[in-house]
Amino acid sequence: MAADPAYALFATDYDGTLAPIVDDPAKAVPAPGAVEALARLADRVGTVAVITGRAAADAVSLGGLAAVSGLIVLGHYGAQRWQAGVLSAPPVPPGVQAVREALPGLLAEVAAPEGTSVEDKGTALAVHTRRTADPAAALALLREPLGRLAERAALTLEPGRFVLEIRPPGMDKGTALRGLAAERAARTVVFCGDDLGDLAAFAAIRRLRADGIPGCAVASESTESPQVAEAADLVVDGPPGIVRFVSALADALLLPTGGLGPGRSSRRPARRRRRACSDRRSGPGSPRSSGVPPGQWSGSRSIR
Repeated sequence: MAADPAYALFATDYDGTLAPIVDDPAKAVPAPGAVEALARLADRVGTVAVITGRAAADAVSLGGLAAVSGLIVLGHYGAQRWQAGVLSAPPVPPGVQAVREALPGLLAEVAAPEGTSVEDKGTALAVHTRRTADPAAALALLREPLGRLAERAALTLEPGRFVLEIRPPGMDKGTALRGLAAERAARTVVFCGDDLGDLAAFAAIRRLRADGIPGCAVASESTESPQVAEAADLVVDGPPGIVRFVSALADALLLPTGGLGPGRSSRRPARRRRRACSDRRSGPGSPRSSGVPPGQWSGSRSIR
């Protein structure tokens, strides 16, 4: 990224990555310093994007993301796009309305426990169990009936952190990330995520690497979705760790080794960084980060 910042793409999830997970999704605001860190990075790389399951406009409004110059927000897993205040979105599939009408009766029929809530995203509906007495048991109770409902409506069921989302098929964060990378002619790609829906974007990073485009998958660690950290190249401590990561990356782009100053060569550091994110199983002591000042990050995958 430091070697060729104009063609770098940095993308991140919203909930659980930029913003801590909270009981009420309408109150999920970014971690302290997150928007400021993104804004600094956006001034130094070609593309900064948020790819989220939320409606794009909702993420912008809730997160104050309009403050980030040039930001692209892909909502509903890439089905929607917000950029420079302009929102583009496809029509809502008829199956979504059918699910909206059927959900109250279904939840009553299966005796969904107290605290189960429905989040209407417009083009998708999410059933949350986080506020129930036993979120995992409630999720298990609802998975099969919600799956049947989604199938009848020609939609798909997407599991997450104590949430089951019914949404239109055919779009995921991996498809969205690869499409954006192609559109922006990205030569390096970083994606940060925390939930099961982000695994598709991590897989996209691996495919991009196979195509010769260096990339790094960064996990915002959570005990609720350990498989995300296992699939990542780099692991940080939740949203506060993401803020530190983005801030350090923005700082690294100003270092002499970053190659941004007149007449400075960055070929050797660039090769080193490409190797660092090309194989998450590199040997002991091998850096798994990009351009971070010595002593700030360790050679470990896990950044504390």
